[in-house]
Amino acid sequence: MREKLEQLLAAGRDSALLRFGLGNACLQAGDAEAAVLHLTQATQQQASYSAAWKLLGRALHQLERLDAAQAAWTRGLEVAQQQGDAQSAKEMAVFLRRLQRQQAHAGDGSDR
Repeated sequence: MREKLEQLLAAGRDSALLRFGLGNACLQAGDAEAAVLHLTQATQQQASYSAAWKLLGRALHQLERLDAAQAAWTRGLEVAQQQGDAQSAKEMAVFLRRLQRQQAHAGDGSDR
C-alpha cells in the first residue's frame, strides 16, 4: 500500500488525501518520522483536515515530541470543532488530557 501511494506522489499526484494515506501507511509500518513529514504536508495543504491533525499528533507522540504533539492536537481540536467533526474533537480532547497527565507525572518525578 505504501509503495503504491509513494508511486502516486512521485507521479505528481500530490494532495492532502494522498499525504494522509501515506502518513497512515508509514505509521502502521512503524516509520513515525516519515509519517510526520507526510502528515505535516497534509495539514499544510488542507488546514481543515482534522483527521490529519489527529494522526500527526499521534506520530509526534510516538517520537516523544510531546510539545509538538500537543500543538498538533490543540490545532486539530480547534479545526474539528469548527468543522463539526465531533468524533475527532472528542478523541483529540482525550489525547490532550492524557498527554497533560503524562507531562504532569513526568514533572513530579513519579513513574506512573
